[in-house]
Amino acid sequence: MDSHLIKTINSLQEAFSAINVNNPIDLPQIAVVGSQSAGKSSVLENIVGQDFLPRGSGIVTRRPLVLQLINRVAVEGTDNEWGEFLHVPGKKFTNFDEIRKEIEDETERTTGKKGGISPDPIFLRVTSPKVLTLTLIDLPGLTKVPVGDQPKDIEKQIKDMILKFITKQNAIILAVTSANTDLANSDGLMLARQVDPEGLRTIGVLTKVDLMDQGTDVVDILANRVIPLRLGYVAVVNRGQKDIESKKKITSALEAEKNFFENHASYSSKAQFCGTPYLARRLNTLLMHHIKTCLPEIKAKISSGLVKYNQELQQLGDPLVEDNGLQSNIILNVITEFANDYSTIIAGTSKDISSDELSGGARISFVFHEIFGNAIRGMDPFDQIKDVDIRTILYNSSGSSPGLFVATAAFEILIKQQIKRLDDPSVKCVNMIYDELVRILNALLQKPVFKRFPQLRDKFYSVVIKFFQRCMDPTTKLCQDLIAAEACYINTAHPEFISGQRAMAVVADRIQQKKNPPPIMDSFKSNDAGKRPTPPPPTLQQAAALTKDHNQELIDQQNQGFFGSFFKQKSTPGVLSQPPSVLKASGNLSEREQMETEVIKLLLLSYFNIVKRTTADLVPKAIMFNLVQHSKDNLQRELLTELYKKESFEEDLKESEFTITRRQECKKMIVALKKADEIIATV
Repeated sequence: MDSHLIKTINSLQEAFSAINVNNPIDLPQIAVVGSQSAGKSSVLENIVGQDFLPRGSGIVTRRPLVLQLINRVAVEGTDNEWGEFLHVPGKKFTNFDEIRKEIEDETERTTGKKGGISPDPIFLRVTSPKVLTLTLIDLPGLTKVPVGDQPKDIEKQIKDMILKFITKQNAIILAVTSANTDLANSDGLMLARQVDPEGLRTIGVLTKVDLMDQGTDVVDILANRVIPLRLGYVAVVNRGQKDIESKKKITSALEAEKNFFENHASYSSKAQFCGTPYLARRLNTLLMHHIKTCLPEIKAKISSGLVKYNQELQQLGDPLVEDNGLQSNIILNVITEFANDYSTIIAGTSKDISSDELSGGARISFVFHEIFGNAIRGMDPFDQIKDVDIRTILYNSSGSSPGLFVATAAFEILIKQQIKRLDDPSVKCVNMIYDELVRILNALLQKPVFKRFPQLRDKFYSVVIKFFQRCMDPTTKLCQDLIAAEACYINTAHPEFISGQRAMAVVADRIQQKKNPPPIMDSFKSNDAGKRPTPPPPTLQQAAALTKDHNQELIDQQNQGFFGSFFKQKSTPGVLSQPPSVLKASGNLSEREQMETEVIKLLLLSYFNIVKRTTADLVPKAIMFNLVQHSKDNLQRELLTELYKKESFEEDLKESEFTITRRQECKKMIVALKKADEIIATV
């Protein structure tokens, strides 16, 4: 049963590799990493029991080699050991020298002869009674300096490739390190630490133990006292270069390895936990246990993957055939669905309502009530009109005959200036709503059907944008006309408008209160409780008022001319002085000017508040009527008129290259996942 688990994982790997698709399932596997000189190839050959890996200087392993070892019972009279490549189906290689040659040839077919590398794996299955059922991935050895024709960034390329395999959480990392080097400088362990800092899924292999200096050993490392790994370390002895050149058999090398550990003073007590046979058994046990742990997750991912890719394939649709009836139905359905989605997004009844941010009609409402409404309500007429401006307009609007009462003309001039200020924010509000409608359009054009038909998407965008732009002119004009209408007729009879008489009374009361503030009653004690308190004596100002000459006002008027605040100059009686070229108000306001100015300001504030409320209410209604609601009611008709044309169906429904490619990928992935589902169902 346990060996069947490993065969099942092998079958899953082959199912995805056979149709040349990336494996979406993180399958349990053992990845072999280490530097070029660490002895990775020798470890693998000792496990297999055959010479079959390419050898030489520089980077020999230039593509990942997925090595699937299958144990079978020996049968007399037949070939009990052979290899099979996934890229050469049906052919058995009984000569392991031919296997080495095929690995070299297949590597060069992909990477060329210049020392480049490729992440595309080579799948080799070795069946033999001498091996334990196991799957290993031999990765290129880590190097520091490019040699010969190798790319200058060869170190980075190799590291990126290795990390791609060992970053997966279901990968067991087999870090091979030379025992005669400092363990802290091990390239394999350093790279493993990047993705497995706690050492939970890394097992260390110490090679060249027999080449260590006399008196040194790796006992502390094997005891996990130097750099601890949860899966521990295993020491092995490989064939030396001289043994390889002399064609020393691996069976003899394994016997020599056994004798070394059994007879070495430091390792004899631990010999059963050292050597290649123990390493193979340990890896076999680890892998089977790991597969059992990952099996439920693998089944779940296969099922979810099938659902995901079937849904995507359904969205991509079947390839179109030249059928006008089918094409017209597609165009009609797309237009109808687009128009319905557009209306529901604005109305807030869409099925895909977002919980992350405001969208569609909610954003339009935000523009109306928060941005536009607050901007209008926050406008102050006295931001741009100062008292000196009001005073000047008062005189200018009176013409040659100074008015006796508050000038209506001055009020109208000033209020019209303020009403015209509302024109700009109203037009900007129209533009903002246009932008929101374009935003909705762009969101709708992200749907899969428009990715499938890019030319149809471009036409949709062009037609809808032109339709929006045609709606903009009447909408902008309507909003401007509303402001112009407000400025054209100043309705002083509006029920909420303060009347002129009321305004004068309010201002007169304010001025009177400033002149004669209410007296502060000082508390005093009465000697006789029964006596009524006597009022305080009159102040100096009150006493002066009682004795004031009533003709003094006439005297003051002689000293203060009507235009006194505009032109102050000592004059000689009977002598005329030339008026200055520019007459501007200066000095403090006279009592009359102050009263007239305050009355005008009160009238301005009252009427401008009425206009602001009206504008904040009517402009959004105008935009909704002429732009938003109009587009909802007429967009489908516009699309049908512009796009439902039989002569352009074929051009509009031309699928994108991405859609065609992605459909093929989805079909391949579904085939692979169905095969994987069948395989995993046997467990």
